Amino acid sequence: MSQNNQDPKDKFPQPPMQEHPQSYPGLEADMNIKPDYGQDSYKGCGKLTGKTALITGGDSGIGRAVAVAFAKEGADVMIGYLPEEQEDANQTISAIQAAGRKGVGFAGDIKDKNYCKELINQALKEFGKLDILVNNAAFQKYFTDINEITWEDFETIFQTNVFATFYLAQQAAQHMQKGSAIINTASIEAFEPKPLLLPYSASKGAIVTMTKALSEALIEKGIRVNAVAPGPIWTPLNTHASPPDKLSSFGESTPIKRAGQPIELAPVYVLLASDQGSYITGEVYGVTGGKGVV
Repeated sequence: MSQNNQDPKDKFPQPPMQEHPQSYPGLEADMNIKPDYGQDSYKGCGKLTGKTALITGGDSGIGRAVAVAFAKEGADVMIGYLPEEQEDANQTISAIQAAGRKGVGFAGDIKDKNYCKELINQALKEFGKLDILVNNAAFQKYFTDINEITWEDFETIFQTNVFATFYLAQQAAQHMQKGSAIINTASIEAFEPKPLLLPYSASKGAIVTMTKALSEALIEKGIRVNAVAPGPIWTPLNTHASPPDKLSSFGESTPIKRAGQPIELAPVYVLLASDQGSYITGEVYGVTGGKGVV
């Protein structure tokens, strides 16, 4: 069978997935089944030549795939990540550099607004400008009963997923020039929320609404704002933020019958970051394995 005509259901590993649970934040380096982030498969064609990008949560998973795709398209890339994720971050930075671009990292916790501000400043210091911001880092936690959810749980999830997304966008927009782009990572959970992930789902719903409002607020400055809403994607997040008994069947409920791979999202981020997406703003692109985003 020609690779160009491959059945999407068979393109990547299918359940059952023999993966072991990890403690937070989880490392891609420690996964049994490594996600495909496009180091070998993604082919760039200069869509981001001369641009610079900052990606939070760029050490692994979706963030790593986006970082590598951006580099292969000609962008210099800085990634933000937690100090505990240094091992994964090193691999991402190496992959960016292997693509012939400048790749740098800056560790910290985006719950700290001072780190968020310094992250923007560091990107400007490294590159002299900032063309693309990808708000991708997120915290997810599952609960078997709503009575397990504490005030602190909501606070941590919203600080990471919502507050930081706004503050980073606010800080970045002060320095971005016309033609720049902000891309937020939302989730299918914003549209099909599960009680198991109630605070996380609510935070992703807030990101969808924020994306639409930011797009109107910033288009006068020539800055486009969009979001990508992934479905079940095979990343280290799942090793600690999904119930262990559901890990082996992760992604099975989609029409494509498997989890998506990070590389399957990266081209959408490239489109939204590139000049080819110049008429796209305020949109939410679903990459969900067929579940749809409405």
